[in-house]
Amino acid sequence: MDLIGQQLVERASALFAELDQIPEAERIDVINEVRLALREHSPMQREPVDCVLWVDADQVAGNEYNPNVVAKPEMDLLKLSIMSDGFTQPIVAWPVDDGAFEVVDGFHRHRIGKEVGAITKRVRGRLPVSVINAERTAKEDRVAATIRHNRARGVHQVDAMSEIVVDLARRNWSDEKIGKELGMEPDEVLRLKQVTGLAELFADRGFSEAWEAEPQESHRRTTRTVVRRR
Repeated sequence: MDLIGQQLVERASALFAELDQIPEAERIDVINEVRLALREHSPMQREPVDCVLWVDADQVAGNEYNPNVVAKPEMDLLKLSIMSDGFTQPIVAWPVDDGAFEVVDGFHRHRIGKEVGAITKRVRGRLPVSVINAERTAKEDRVAATIRHNRARGVHQVDAMSEIVVDLARRNWSDEKIGKELGMEPDEVLRLKQVTGLAELFADRGFSEAWEAEPQESHRRTTRTVVRRR
């Protein structure tokens, strides 16, 4: 950073110190406006994540076309993730009338932020929102974006999850701790350890009945990994 840049940062820091004199709720709104102003000068302004706003949760609503259904164990894991790590991803949304937003991606994150009291309190009744680019706000574009976001995440393959569980076990994590931190039932942890067939993982158990992963062709012609007892 050159001298001009350093001086600019120093002046901005001195100016931003005045934010501490503003009541908290108003301060959040002012910071949102500052972020929007900064974005106008950012070389990354085409990237929605360049500007994340803390929006009143009541102004953020889900959409009616999200095809993604999350089972209770995954919702519990998402809750645990946000409780433990905070919001690490914004909710992707597009603006509608009167300052409101409709979710494009992050419907379940938005639910957790609204419905879990401890999280709602922590984030002051706000949700982190990244607004999609203006030319992508037609409904068909939003639907496509939602599906892309969902499909891009993919699914956890048995072998990959098994490797993670094995690594944690070798780091002296108990089955109970692995289950708690990864949001798994005890039986799921056991099955993932059995996939490897490594006897060392069952030194404290009276059995070591192995499981193995086999590829199976689905009716959609995509290869899935399934677990079969042997």
